[in-house]
Amino acid sequence: MSYHNHQQHPTLKPEQDTGHVGSHQGHEAQYTGHPELDVQQETGHKEHGVMPAGGVQHGKHVDHTGHEELFRRRFWVSLLLSIPVLLYSPMLQDWLNFSMPAFTGSGWVVLGFSVIIFLYGGVPFLQMAGPELRQRTPGMMTLISMAISVAFVYSLAAFFGDLGEGFFWELVTLIDVMLLGHWLEMRSVRQASGALSELAKLMPDTAERLLNGQTETVSTSALQVGDVLLVRPGASVPADGAVVEGESEVNEAMITGESRPVPKTEGDRVIAGTVNGDSSLRVQVTAVGEETTLAGIMRLVEEAQQSKSNTQLLADKAAGWLFYTALAVAAITAVAWGVALGLEGEVIERVVTILVIACPHALGLAIPLVVAISTTLAARNGVLVRSRLALEEARLADVVVFDKTGTLTKGEFGVVALQASGEMDEDEALALTAVIEGDSEHIIARAIRTEAAARRLTLPRVLDFTVFKGRGVQARVNGQRFSVGGPRLLEMLEATLSPELADFTAEAGRKGQTVVYLVGDKQVLAAFALADVIRPESREAVRRLKEMGVAVAMLTGDSQAVAEAVAAELGIQTSFAEVLPEHKDQKVAELQAQGRRVAMVGDGINDAPALTRADVGIAIGSGTDVAVESAGIILVQNNPLDVVNVLELSRASYRKMVQNLLWATGYNVVALPLAAGVLAPAGILLTPAVGALFMSLSTIIVAINAQFLRRVRLEKLQSTRAL
Repeated sequence: MSYHNHQQHPTLKPEQDTGHVGSHQGHEAQYTGHPELDVQQETGHKEHGVMPAGGVQHGKHVDHTGHEELFRRRFWVSLLLSIPVLLYSPMLQDWLNFSMPAFTGSGWVVLGFSVIIFLYGGVPFLQMAGPELRQRTPGMMTLISMAISVAFVYSLAAFFGDLGEGFFWELVTLIDVMLLGHWLEMRSVRQASGALSELAKLMPDTAERLLNGQTETVSTSALQVGDVLLVRPGASVPADGAVVEGESEVNEAMITGESRPVPKTEGDRVIAGTVNGDSSLRVQVTAVGEETTLAGIMRLVEEAQQSKSNTQLLADKAAGWLFYTALAVAAITAVAWGVALGLEGEVIERVVTILVIACPHALGLAIPLVVAISTTLAARNGVLVRSRLALEEARLADVVVFDKTGTLTKGEFGVVALQASGEMDEDEALALTAVIEGDSEHIIARAIRTEAAARRLTLPRVLDFTVFKGRGVQARVNGQRFSVGGPRLLEMLEATLSPELADFTAEAGRKGQTVVYLVGDKQVLAAFALADVIRPESREAVRRLKEMGVAVAMLTGDSQAVAEAVAAELGIQTSFAEVLPEHKDQKVAELQAQGRRVAMVGDGINDAPALTRADVGIAIGSGTDVAVESAGIILVQNNPLDVVNVLELSRASYRKMVQNLLWATGYNVVALPLAAGVLAPAGILLTPAVGALFMSLSTIIVAINAQFLRRVRLEKLQSTRAL
C-alpha cells in the first residue's frame, strides 16, 4: 500500500527546465515582453521579480500594468488626433456631404496629424517587429508593421505625387484599432495573470515569533525552520508549519480552493498565506522562502503562463503563414489587375488594400487569452497547471486511471463496518473498545479511537490495562474485564462467534478487510471491520467521469480481494491488483496499446513512472508539496472530483480556442479575396476602411469570447466543488 510521504516529493526549483518554450518566440512573447519598446522610459515599467515577504520569489514575470497604461494612453491621444484627419478627409466629406472651414494651411491638416499619429502610435509596432525580422520569423508585429507602413508610404506618395487620394484616414483608424486591441489585450492578460500578484499579496510582511515565552515582531524573511510563531485571530499565516498549540479554523480558499474554513488542531499542517479564524494558534515553521506552498504555486502558475500549447503554437505559425500569404495575394493581384488595367493608380490601391488589411490582430489574441484565463482560473480552484499542453491534452482522455491508496482512498486505516451482538449497541461497544485501546499506538487502535471521536462518544474509565503480545489487549471497565484483539485472541480465550458475527467476519474477509473483536467473559460482543477508508468524493468523481463518457480504472498494490471490494463499491469495472510501483507504468502502457488516451492520477511519489508514461499525468493529494515534477497537472486538494474539473476545463478551453481561431481566421478568409477584387465584376470591392472595421470587430469578439470562459468555468467549478 502506497501511503503518503510528503517529504519525498521533489521540490521544483526555479532554475530547473520544465519544458516550456524559453525563447518566447511568437505572439505571446512579443505581447508580453515588447523587447524593442522603451516602455521603461515612458511608464517606469520594468521586468521584475515579485518578492513577497518571507523571500518568496517566483522568478521574473512581466507586469502588464505598464504595457496596458502605455497602449491606453497612446490609443486615446491617437484617437483625439485622428478627429481632425477624419473631418478634413475629402472622401469622408463627400460620403457624409459636409465641409469644413478652410484656412491657411488647412490642406496640410490631414498630412500633419497623420504623421504625428504614425510616429506616436504606429512606430512602436515597427520597433516590436524588429526581433521577428532579425530572427526571420515574421509574425503579428510584422503584419501590423507592414500594413501601417504601406498605408503611410502610399499616402505620402499620393499627397506629393499624382496617385489620387491617399489612405491617411484609413491609416489613422487602423493605428487606432491596433492600439485599442493591444490595450484590451494587455488589460485582459494582466487580469488573467493577476493570480501571481494576488498570491504574493497573501504573504504578510511580519510575523510574531515566540522566544522564551515572549513575542517579538520580525520580518517574515528572517524566519527559520523550527521557529514557533503566534498566529492571532484574523492574521495570515507567515510560513508553512505545523500547529503545536491551539485550535482554530483556517481559510485556505486562495491556496486550495476550499470554500469552507478548515479546522486545525495540534499536529495539523498550515500553509503560508492562509488566514487564521477566531482563535490563536502556535505554529512551528516547517518551510520558508522557496520551499513554501505559496512559492511552489507561484512557480507553477508562472510556468503555465510561459509554456505554450499545440493550439497556440499553431496560431503563432499561422501569423507567419499569413504574412507570406498576404505578399503572395498582393503579387498575384498586382499582376492580374496590371494586365487588365495597366499600371494605374487603382492597381496600386488594390495591392495596398490587401497589405493593409492582412493583419488579423484577433489571430494573435485568440489563444493566449484563453490559456492565460484557464490556467489562472484553475489555480484559483486548487488545480495547478504545470504544462499547458497537459491541460489541452486532458480533453482527449478516454480513460482515467486512479491509484487507489491515497487517491481514491485516504491512505489510512479506518472503521468501515461494525457489527454488535444483542448484548450491547454499536456505540457502547465502540466506546468500550476505544477506551481499552486508549494507550496503544497501533494503527488499528488509532482507527478505532478516531471513529469513536467522530461519533462524539463518552468513554468510560479503564483500569488494569494488560497486553497479550501478538494477540491483543485487556482491561477492566466498571468492574468487568474486556479484551480486544483479532482471531488469535479468540483462540486464546476460547471464544466463539455468533452466526451473525461469523457472517460479518466472512464478508469482511471477502473484501480483504481486517477484523478485530470485543470480548467479554469469553463472549464476543462486537466485531469491527477496518480498511483503507474510501474518500467520500471518490464515488461522485467516478460517476461524473462515466457521465462524461470517460472510462475509469484503478491501480493498486493491494490484494485482489481488496481491489475488487473497492472497485465494486465505487462502480469501477477495470482494476489492476497486486501491482508493484515499478510496474504501474506497464499497466498504463497496456491501455495505451489498446488505443486509449490515458490520464493517470496518483500521489506523485511511487506513481511517478506511471504519471510520466500517461498521456496526461495528474498528481493528487500532494498537499503542500505542490511541485511534483512527474505530473503536468497538480491538484492541491486530496479531492478526486477535481479530476472531473480538469477534464471539463480542458474541454471548455479547447472550445474557446477553436471558436476564437474561427473568428480570427474567418476574417482573412473573407477579407483577402474581397480586397484582391474577386467580386469586382459584381461591383463589390473591400476598402481599407471597411477592412479595418471588420478587423476591429473580430478582435473585440475574440476578447469578449475569451472572457466568457472565466465566468462560465468559475460557476461550474464552484458548483462541482459544492457537491
